[in-house]
Amino acid sequence: MTSLRTPAEAAPTGHPAYSQTFPCEPETAEHGRRIVRIALGAWHLGGLTDPAELIISELIANAARHTPCRSIRLLVERPNPMRVGIGVVDKAPSLLPVLGRAGADAESGRGLVLIDALADRWGYTLLGSHRARGPWGKKTWAELKAAP
Repeated sequence: MTSLRTPAEAAPTGHPAYSQTFPCEPETAEHGRRIVRIALGAWHLGGLTDPAELIISELIANAARHTPCRSIRLLVERPNPMRVGIGVVDKAPSLLPVLGRAGADAESGRGLVLIDALADRWGYTLLGSHRARGPWGKKTWAELKAAP
């Protein structure tokens, strides 16, 4: 049994995953970066903090800019010992992320290009797909390698 004086150790994989719902607005990026720092610290993966914070910030910015959702769910997961997953869940399954090319003078449009450069892989997963009703949402995610 863990007392208040004995710190609990996070499991190296699986649960606990870190997940929390926030408003779908750019200011949520600050909370996302905090969640990433806490999770990576618990897993002793502080070396991934900078790219992971950038990734969660860009995923949140994309959701806030490109979806009509009022809230999003932020996720930081450890699916296996070699990977960290970072994701944002929204309720706009028809608005899929597309890797584009921003012009030299463009003030936006580089978020997924940045994620593509930082992550080992990224993509999206449609959620709750039912034949009659279709999916209710999507998870846009990125994965980083967790070096031993």
